[in-house]
Amino acid sequence: MIDSIIPILVATLAAATPLIFAGLGELVAEKSGVINLGVEGMMLIGAVAGFAGALSWGTSVGLMFGAVAGALAALPFAFLTLSLGANQSASGLATTIFGIGLSAFIGQFFVSQGLPGMKPYAIPLLSSIPLLGPVFFTQTPVVYLAYLLYAMLAWMLAKTRWGLILRAVGESPEAAHAIGYPVLAIRYGAVCFGGAMAGLGGAYLSTIYTPLWVQNMVAGRGWISVALVVFAAWKPTRLMLGACLFGGMTILQLQAQGFGVAVPSQLLSAIPYVATILVLMVISRDRKKLQLNLPASLGKPFVPGE
Repeated sequence: MIDSIIPILVATLAAATPLIFAGLGELVAEKSGVINLGVEGMMLIGAVAGFAGALSWGTSVGLMFGAVAGALAALPFAFLTLSLGANQSASGLATTIFGIGLSAFIGQFFVSQGLPGMKPYAIPLLSSIPLLGPVFFTQTPVVYLAYLLYAMLAWMLAKTRWGLILRAVGESPEAAHAIGYPVLAIRYGAVCFGGAMAGLGGAYLSTIYTPLWVQNMVAGRGWISVALVVFAAWKPTRLMLGACLFGGMTILQLQAQGFGVAVPSQLLSAIPYVATILVLMVISRDRKKLQLNLPASLGKPFVPGE
């Protein structure tokens, strides 16, 4: 029984990894007071850039390309919303539409090409722990990177001066500006970090998880990542657990299709997205808890001097 469960749990963590990357990036952006609905487009741009880089220089370079491309894709969004004061939701949607079109145009040159991917690396000693070892410590290095980034971000937000400043900017940009903090520069940095993480998540999809290019291969994971931030109440640990939950649902629907469950495959494929809607419906009923954790200035433009 355990031998059949372990591969499912291993696959769950692999499926959760792009959600962890993109979700952590969006969490940082929203902590600064900026809601970015362009995560889906940034992941797609990162995916195609990562695939192109990996095809020429290897997987590691491809992942770097994806992160840089995601950050660059975030810059126009940041300029529109922070420097020009444009509506954040509309600008985010425009970024997603742009990312879908641009990735499809560039990706047409990579159709039918494949990559070797990345082999799992078993961490000595830790991988030999019963049950936990094979699940958590026999993964690809990029999954370990997701663990590390989660731990660093959780510590930074809770324990460091930088985390305090980021939260202050998200709660009251006017007060942060009044005591001398560069609010717009901090928000630019948070948005670009979010774009880099989304691009890294997209690059992981195209170079390691399914090492080939397929148009729209992100398949809604960007939207799930945005929903995960709300589901997690802007807390990194809950976001990590939520990503694993949705990753597990993705794997379970694939397992169900493999076992020949008498349900249309399209309906099974919709399970993770239906679950996202149901979870958001449930947590939206507790408005007091949402308001307690919601960054006070989320989605509100800030213009210095006004």
